[in-house]
Amino acid sequence: MHRFDPVRDHALGLFRIVVGFLFACHGAKTLFGVLGAKAPAAIGTWPGWWAAVIQLVGGALVCLGVGTRVAALIGSGSMAFAYFTVHVSTGLLPIQNGGEPATLFCWTLLLIAFAGPGRFALGTVFSANRRTAGPAPSDTVDGELPASAPQR
Repeated sequence: MHRFDPVRDHALGLFRIVVGFLFACHGAKTLFGVLGAKAPAAIGTWPGWWAAVIQLVGGALVCLGVGTRVAALIGSGSMAFAYFTVHVSTGLLPIQNGGEPATLFCWTLLLIAFAGPGRFALGTVFSANRRTAGPAPSDTVDGELPASAPQR
């Protein structure tokens, strides 16, 4: 066991919370015209308004640790889309085209999607409740409990 293993999940959880919060702030800025935005995006406009919805909802889910992997993967994909459709046209490198935030969010959210939520995730509370309740009827095969299910 590596000496940092005991704190790895805590660090990952804090990292997830900060990244999710910042991602949600970008969405709130665009959707509601707050946090220094000049004006809110017009409802339904492509791609800005839809990207902001992904940022707000996905960022909140990542921050809370609910559906973390899926929300982070969708957020990462939306940032890759933004980079290649908006930023690359003015230069290849993020430092040239103003795409640093899109690049950083893309890669950090991808890391979260693969690494998982870490500590402090509300999703673990829901899954713990489900585990203690036992398998759902749909988890059984021909009335038999799966091998991984606790025996009663």
